[in-house]
Amino acid sequence: MCKFLYLFIFLFFSEYSYSYWQQKADYDIDIVFDHKNHQFTGKQSITYFNHSNDTLHKIFIHLYFNAFQPGSMMDVRSRTLPDPDRRVMDRISKLSKSEIGFHQIQKIQQDGKDLEHHIQGTVLEVDLINPLLPNNSSLFYLEYFSQVPIQIRRSGRDSKEGIDYSMAQWFPKIAGYDKQGWHAHPYIAREFYSPWGNYDVSIKIDKKYTVGATGELNSKLTDNNDVIWNFKAEKVHDFVWAADPDYTHDILSVPEINLDLHFYYQANSDEMVKNWKKLQKHTADAFLYFNKKFGEYPYGKYSVIQGGDGGMEYPMATLITGERSYPSLLSVTLHEALHSWYQMVLATNESYYAWMDEGFTSYTQIITQFELFNDIYDLNSSNPLINSYERYFQFLNEGTEEALTTHSDHFSTNRAYGVGSYTKGAIFLSQLGYIIGEDLLFKGLRRYYNEWKFRHPDKNDFIRVMEKVSGLELDWYLDYWVGTTHQIDYSLELKKNKKESLDIEIIKNGTMPMPIDIEILFEDNSKSIIHIPLSIMRGEKIFNSGDDVLIMPDWEWVNKIYPLEIDQKNKKIKTITIDYQRKMADVNPTNNIIKIN
Repeated sequence: MCKFLYLFIFLFFSEYSYSYWQQKADYDIDIVFDHKNHQFTGKQSITYFNHSNDTLHKIFIHLYFNAFQPGSMMDVRSRTLPDPDRRVMDRISKLSKSEIGFHQIQKIQQDGKDLEHHIQGTVLEVDLINPLLPNNSSLFYLEYFSQVPIQIRRSGRDSKEGIDYSMAQWFPKIAGYDKQGWHAHPYIAREFYSPWGNYDVSIKIDKKYTVGATGELNSKLTDNNDVIWNFKAEKVHDFVWAADPDYTHDILSVPEINLDLHFYYQANSDEMVKNWKKLQKHTADAFLYFNKKFGEYPYGKYSVIQGGDGGMEYPMATLITGERSYPSLLSVTLHEALHSWYQMVLATNESYYAWMDEGFTSYTQIITQFELFNDIYDLNSSNPLINSYERYFQFLNEGTEEALTTHSDHFSTNRAYGVGSYTKGAIFLSQLGYIIGEDLLFKGLRRYYNEWKFRHPDKNDFIRVMEKVSGLELDWYLDYWVGTTHQIDYSLELKKNKKESLDIEIIKNGTMPMPIDIEILFEDNSKSIIHIPLSIMRGEKIFNSGDDVLIMPDWEWVNKIYPLEIDQKNKKIKTITIDYQRKMADVNPTNNIIKIN
């Protein structure tokens, strides 16, 4: 009986321990903005729900504006990297007192009781008087005085395009907490991670300003020379706003998906107005496509706002620079809008999974450009991502690649982070389509979105969805492509040209195994496909019913050579090609083809 009871308790708590949970933080923020001094006072309540099994004895809150001070970690990191971001360089080190950013915490309370706190750079550490028990909540109240820095990276005032305020990462924001504990990483200009919640934000600012923001505009009240803008947003994990007295504000409704698109931009030239007007219909077309291809956008509003220093995603909005050629303007809008799927709804921890955030967005952006706007971008019809592959190969020749498991803050170079997160991350999906078939890839992307929206998925959650959709084992692919810098390199060698057949060998020169597709081109220009599955896949991809495909026995990854005899008694062979669509990231494709004389 005792053994049975012990087993029951063990199984019950084991299941409980590994069940999914996530924290929640609801924000009520009121700020009064002084545009003459670029400062504001804030009163902020955070209702924090501890859904974990842990008792929390402290909390951590990000103070991002503190990064924009000489000597900050962000400043030092930028000045010591071998390839600093050109937007940052040494600019922080040269900021004057009126140009820096800061948050000065004047009061912090838990359920009405004052708390001791300690600030280290961009992180506020708070010891709790009353530990926060599992499945309980606390109300944290803050009062603060803040200064908006000169716009250097993402957030700030007076951007190079003349936008007064780009207000990103502008408020004290509680850090992410999950099964790995707190993620209170110092801000050095890379990634973000925070809990889901609801936001009620009031911004009191001079009436000359037009404000665009996350959420729906709930009210707009005049108070003498000021206007109080109140925005509300549900099920988001951040809040952005921007303000400028010269914004043109256009709205385009997309009734098919109950969406209003908002566009905020300065009408500085006829060319710029022409581009931003043209952008509106294309953005609507894109959202209709996104909804069908990747899953339904869950909000009723999305804003494209001129601001910031490039392109940056936020819930229900993006800040982009607006003085661009039209292809560039459309491209950055597509990219940032797709972040509404890959990060704003599928809220991965970007610090560890930037390749899921930027890579998935880059892949779906290129697919969208090919499917909807190829008259503008002229992408390769066989593989629209071929330029991404070439960029990746060029980077490999530099010898500075780092595994994608590297924390985003700790890459040795900006280039390794950028190519890894954006390019190698995009190839991860493209190559996965090669492994399981593109139809199943897109089916899997939709299922992943529907199963994990409004949560914090990780790499294992994603690959498990793809395994369920494809019926294949895919952990090997995740481990190799993400966890290592092993390379793919296969070659073909003709061993014997006989009258009725060819003897060839497929040679694995690289250290990463892959299933192999081989195209046989005959002298009459007909084709057939040979597919060699990888044994650790425990199956093979499904081809289209009309394809002439011969499935061969599995290739066990420990074997360097796979011998193959190809029949040519009825038709003579002209060429044999590995990876004929160039969707496998083979680092040396020049030896992937045999021409038969």
